[in-house]
Amino acid sequence: MNIIIIGYGKMGKMVEQIAIQQGDSIVCKIDSEKDWNELDNANPEIIKQSVAIDFSTPATAICNIRECFKRNIPIVVGTTGWYEQMESIKEECLAKSQSLFWASNFSIGVFLFNKLNAYLADMMKEYSDYNPSIKEIHHIHKLDAPSGTAITLAQTLVENHNIEKQNLNIESVREGEVCGTHIINYYSEVDDIEIKHTAHSRKGFASGAVMAAHWLKGKQGVFTMKDFINL
Repeated sequence: MNIIIIGYGKMGKMVEQIAIQQGDSIVCKIDSEKDWNELDNANPEIIKQSVAIDFSTPATAICNIRECFKRNIPIVVGTTGWYEQMESIKEECLAKSQSLFWASNFSIGVFLFNKLNAYLADMMKEYSDYNPSIKEIHHIHKLDAPSGTAITLAQTLVENHNIEKQNLNIESVREGEVCGTHIINYYSEVDDIEIKHTAHSRKGFASGAVMAAHWLKGKQGVFTMKDFINL
């Protein structure tokens, strides 16, 4: 399959490595506005058979999505920090018959962790002595806080528990080169109950994004990990 990489930082390079290992072709790497012009000069038949994977920045993600819509290129978006405009982007995607797969985290492990989060929240809502909270730890280069994954975990917890969104504390820590750790804690005066997901490398995020790109090809609409992994 042909892949267009948007954002050629650490995640973009990891996506490239995994895609090439499994036999995909990298059509173009977009890291600035002029790179879109280079893409437009490429073989249109190749572009037509391509899927874009975006790990750019919160400031450029919306523009990148719209550039793909303009060219009828399906796009997988792993960038977070732009979700305030999510509804308008979804509407635009559907109105223009485009393809968007977004996720705050493409790791299969994180998806399963969030399933566990939902189950635990539903169980714990009967025990008011336990107060839930979330802590996320990432590397010092991460631009958004709280992380997109923490926001997704919080939404799931609130949907399955009786705590109000404004009362759920999310603590964000930035230190070293931590790939990503998410902890959900239920505190009481007598004990704690805690579940935790720790990413050992970026490979899980990149691998999931490449798998999502393969899955997205030929589809129209707005998709998430729930569509991709039918559990």
